[in-house]
Amino acid sequence: MNIADNLTHISSKLPNKTAVRFPVLKGQNYEYQDLNFQDLEGKINSYANGLIDTGFRKGQKVLLFVRPSLEFHALVFAIFKIGAVPLLIDPGMGRKNLLSAIKEVGPEGLVAEAEVHFLSLFFRDTFKSVKHKITTKGFTWGGMRKLSDLQSFPNTFKAEQLEEDEMAAILFTSGGTGRPKGVIYSHKIFYEQTRVLKELFNLNETETDLPGFPLFSLFTLSMGMTSVIPDMDPSKPSKADPVKLVKNIIDTKASFVAGSPAIWEGLGRYCQKNKITLPSVKYLVMFGAPVRNEIHRMFKEILPNGTTYTPYGATESLPVSNISGKEVLERTAELTEKGMGTCVGKPVPGTKAKIIKYVDGPIPTLKEATELGVNEVGEIIIQGDVVTKSYFNAEYETNAAKIYDLDIIWHRIGDMGYLDEEGRLWFCGRKSHQVETNEGPMYTIPCEAIFNNHPAVRRSALVGINKSPKIVIELNKEAKSISKEKLNIELVELANRFEHTKNIKDVFYKKEFPVDVRHNIKIDRLKIRDEVQRGRL
Repeated sequence: MNIADNLTHISSKLPNKTAVRFPVLKGQNYEYQDLNFQDLEGKINSYANGLIDTGFRKGQKVLLFVRPSLEFHALVFAIFKIGAVPLLIDPGMGRKNLLSAIKEVGPEGLVAEAEVHFLSLFFRDTFKSVKHKITTKGFTWGGMRKLSDLQSFPNTFKAEQLEEDEMAAILFTSGGTGRPKGVIYSHKIFYEQTRVLKELFNLNETETDLPGFPLFSLFTLSMGMTSVIPDMDPSKPSKADPVKLVKNIIDTKASFVAGSPAIWEGLGRYCQKNKITLPSVKYLVMFGAPVRNEIHRMFKEILPNGTTYTPYGATESLPVSNISGKEVLERTAELTEKGMGTCVGKPVPGTKAKIIKYVDGPIPTLKEATELGVNEVGEIIIQGDVVTKSYFNAEYETNAAKIYDLDIIWHRIGDMGYLDEEGRLWFCGRKSHQVETNEGPMYTIPCEAIFNNHPAVRRSALVGINKSPKIVIELNKEAKSISKEKLNIELVELANRFEHTKNIKDVFYKKEFPVDVRHNIKIDRLKIRDEVQRGRL
């Protein structure tokens, strides 16, 4: 088994179909560099042969730091083909976490931009395990090779076949609620994720995708879709230029676009302001954080032939469930605004969800968990084909996150929520963000929804200090000059109308909320709580 076999099959079936498109800005317009599936497969095979000649081997861990380009996909699949294990880390997690993650895994190979190789000279201890090095450009030293040197190797290569549960890749979590952890992926997991996504959105080779998260295109390419590399920095989704993205979408007639809500909120407002529609887009997929109802509403006019979707999941289990913007607006938006949580849809085919009583500590077996009933809020656990089994070299974290039912593994996704009468899953917030009070736990998403209904509020954050709930407000730009005293009264009155928020009496204000590094939209409530506690707000 090897996930790269999917691409080999596609290249023989659709050799001349465009696989990857890379935009190059020429003045005010783009020209696109294209690579068809036959040429992509050839490039993958040349790189695979070159990697082997350089010393890379099956089972070796390879740190990959290459910007989205025509080379990125070829390198990932080449590493898969030789049976090596790509190590994929988000550079936005911060230098300390990044260096710690690299040292923890101890990669034998490094395929990276010149800047990363240069950095490795200053952090020799972190990179001491690296024996084989490929640079995308620039100077070489100590046995390092340039990527261009690999292009002259033969363009045929038979992929290594691995057992379905053998390690295929290590993907790191963002570390938003703790230290980043390396999640072990098998080739079977990649196959199952590709299958589920294909079935979920009815995808096929006639579609064109534009992924705001580069790894997403590994799935779509395996389905025979054309993948357009957007003109943006994927490590800074909130900074994506909507003008450029709109051009990329319109130029290439992209039908499937995906990424952080931070990307699409900015693009949506630009389209709304300039009365732009995107008729080619059938699926606008947003993941990484709850999506506000107003974003779904905004795209109703922008997507005349499509709708929004918000799949739910985590690095350890993706996707878990999915819901369309159409269903949200027609059936769940009003409940969300009343503080019922965010509906994330029914579990995807092959995946099951349960709600159990929250326990602060490991739950070794399912028999030791207390399953809750319909509409009871508790901890969400997941079981199914897309659920990973463990973290790399992290036995304690694995035991804390997994529940065993004989040979079946349930993953504790780290969120609180409930299942309704229809079997739909509702998200109520992170476990680590729930606020303990003398009256019982309070959950961020249901509480914050009440305050977010106020027209002056952009977003809010529920935090707890000594078992007392507090609400912190980030105002809309238009409301910056509003009287805080008057607003305090209005917000407390708003909270008093609902049973689950009536105990919130203290209101604080913060100019701009800190957010996660990966999606630029998850609120860092723990950091905000610490600021409140230290009297900085």
